[in-house]
Amino acid sequence: MSTHTRQLAEWLGKHANPENARSMEAYMRNQFPFLGLKTPERKQLTREFWKEHGLPKGELLLQTVSELWQLPEREYQYTAMVLLDKHRKQAERSHIEVLERLVVTKSWWDTVDIIAGQLIGFHLSKYPELLADYPDRWIHSENMWLRRTAILYQLKYKGSTDTDRLFHYIDLQKEESEFFIRKAIGWALREYAKTEPDVVRRFVNETPISSLSVREALKHIGKE
Repeated sequence: MSTHTRQLAEWLGKHANPENARSMEAYMRNQFPFLGLKTPERKQLTREFWKEHGLPKGELLLQTVSELWQLPEREYQYTAMVLLDKHRKQAERSHIEVLERLVVTKSWWDTVDIIAGQLIGFHLSKYPELLADYPDRWIHSENMWLRRTAILYQLKYKGSTDTDRLFHYIDLQKEESEFFIRKAIGWALREYAKTEPDVVRRFVNETPISSLSVREALKHIGKE
């Protein structure tokens, strides 16, 4: 473990709150242990640490992210995502492999959705030549979280949304019974409906998606 990761982990760890941790673990269905640091406190602590020690860059950044991801408490994974977000404009094309690995490691909605909608979405907008090798492959994956990522990566694209690709992915998954896929379909459509409500209504009317997906998709625009 690098000195930077060790010092950061020790800094966060000494502020652990076991009482908070119990409720946070319960909220996440006991998927992961927690230190018990609520978001505002965690962000403040990391800001203080990086002000003193500096932000890791280059290979040290990727090493720190990997090492944080291996630590048991969930706040370390959240911190790793903050690091990646701070450096997303400097990310190299090959960093997509790192992001893909994080999606399938210690997977749950709290990390996958941020990686998909913020990190991967930005990365693919910067390197669109990766679309064919990554989301076009993910949508056929046996790994449900990769399929969810393929559906969600355009969440923030608004008018730049590749409608054909989004609708194609949804069409491929429309018979999926998995809750997280049905929810992702509805969420992606709901976000795009903020830009093109009529297009989304028409797609929903013409495509046999689940009632959960329909409800989510039309949540703010209604059927008419």
